[in-house]
Amino acid sequence: MDHAPGTGDTTEGANFDPRQAAALLDQATQRARRSFTPLTPLLFTFRAVALLVVFGAFWLSVRGQHPYTGLHRGWAIGVAVVLVVINIGVSAWVVGRAAIGVSGPAQRKWGAWTGIMVAAWIIGYAVTASLYHAGVSHQAWGLYPASAPLLIIGLAGAAIGAAFRYWPLAAILLAIAVVATAAGFAGPVGSWLITGIGLCAVYLGAAAFTFWAQRRSVVRL
Repeated sequence: MDHAPGTGDTTEGANFDPRQAAALLDQATQRARRSFTPLTPLLFTFRAVALLVVFGAFWLSVRGQHPYTGLHRGWAIGVAVVLVVINIGVSAWVVGRAAIGVSGPAQRKWGAWTGIMVAAWIIGYAVTASLYHAGVSHQAWGLYPASAPLLIIGLAGAAIGAAFRYWPLAAILLAIAVVATAAGFAGPVGSWLITGIGLCAVYLGAAAFTFWAQRRSVVRL
């Protein structure tokens, strides 16, 4: 028996409602725009390796110094400069790709986060110039650049990340602050090694968590 329009079997229509699908897509888009953070496992993994290499090179350049006299091998600084430049380029590329199609408050919020973190990095490491100019002891000179700036950056970033509700970034930066604190107890030589290993572990953990979260999100879709 034929069904009259609007009174018969509506199972197929109930299973697919274009208006409902459009509304869900719009909600997902808005949610993505509000929570824009270009977190990628690949970027975190690269940073983990780069930081281990940089701080490992610094540690090798000061290992065995009694008394501690600081970094004197140009190759270690050269390695650090090259990897920092590469990190900046890779990060800019990743952020640029993640920002495609994202606009409005989320993009402005991320811009504010980036500006604040750049300021924290500048402030944290600018103090090293003052210490050098003041002629502080080599022991203090060794401890400060290896751990103190990262403690400042980690605590400031964790607080700002929590305020912006960037919870994964807040957790990562808090972990960095913990690593910096631990490194401060390792002495001017050991602090470089502890910082390198600790930061590598933090970023590898962040890469694993981000990969798991992205896979879980895809499965839910």
